[in-house]
Amino acid sequence: MIYNEYGKTGKKVSAIGFGGMRFRKEDYEKSLYEAAKVAVRANELGVNYFDTAPFYCDDKSEAVMGEAFKYMKNPFYVSTKSGISSEKDSSAVRKRIDGSLKRLGIEKINFFHMWCILNLEQYRQVMAPGGPYEGALKAKEEGLIEHIVFSTHCNGDEIETIVNEGYFEGITLGYNATNFAFRQKGIKAAHKMGLGVVTMNPLGGGIIPQNPNFYSFIKENEQDTLVQAALKFNASHKEITVTLAGMGSIEEVEENVKAGENIGEMTEEKLIRFSTKINSSLDALCTGCQYCLGCPKDIEIPKFMDAYNMYILSNKNEEISNRLKWHWGMDTKKAAECISCGICEKKCTQHLPIIERLRQVANIE
Repeated sequence: MIYNEYGKTGKKVSAIGFGGMRFRKEDYEKSLYEAAKVAVRANELGVNYFDTAPFYCDDKSEAVMGEAFKYMKNPFYVSTKSGISSEKDSSAVRKRIDGSLKRLGIEKINFFHMWCILNLEQYRQVMAPGGPYEGALKAKEEGLIEHIVFSTHCNGDEIETIVNEGYFEGITLGYNATNFAFRQKGIKAAHKMGLGVVTMNPLGGGIIPQNPNFYSFIKENEQDTLVQAALKFNASHKEITVTLAGMGSIEEVEENVKAGENIGEMTEEKLIRFSTKINSSLDALCTGCQYCLGCPKDIEIPKFMDAYNMYILSNKNEEISNRLKWHWGMDTKKAAECISCGICEKKCTQHLPIIERLRQVANIE
């Protein structure tokens, strides 16, 4: 495993990190230990950066991680989060930190995220007097957390503004072979300011491995799987410290960890070559984060957006209906029940035009 310096923190972290969002339900419902074995195996193979959050995996992810930490023999670092949608002030953040420490079974959190900052307005709310950042700063002064970092879906200009104000030591953001041309400014700005840069969604929510013909251009080593090639694509950037991969099985761990053994270097020449392969519309692919759940009409929006991805990749309406019918066992009619309330679009971290897309799906003959 290759290890990188995390910004100016003095910590060396594994190039491939463990994302705690993909523990299998059948495992953690059986026992925490059954799910935890996956993270333990990752640690055995050299992974030392473990990312989790409240609410992941039916709110079980932190507890699973806590179980895994009991059995890890190698040193490790812990990343977890607090979001302004649920922790709106400093006291709520402190309560969240105390709860996370208990579930994780640790004395301090190494990397604590101000979670999912969507725009500059929300960033200002996080930084306001008595706000979430103040709560995290007090916890840091008490030794309960080491480094205050943030995760974001902001655009490059907004990220540049945030990192230049100098309050954070690291950033986590979505980056992959689908949207890299549109996220460059963000990672470059963070790297220039000396922040650790962690990338999530390296597989584009599963889109990349599901479309091997389209994404074959990222494979530089024929012996690599497409998953490994996608992880190396991120990890080879000098600006990127950790590439997070969600892992739900031992097999996935062993495949992903191999990507951190021989990474290579991403050059400007390669990026230019890769950019010619990507159409500008692909930045609008839904990454499947599922934050849009909770439709008042019970429309399963993530499944419809996943089907719409097939349209973006093919420009064929029939690919939407085929995806819904054969992959999800659904038809297009449910999309017509959308009442345009906008709740889903407010939650969408990518600012996708969900209502417009549902209308298009509903009108497919």
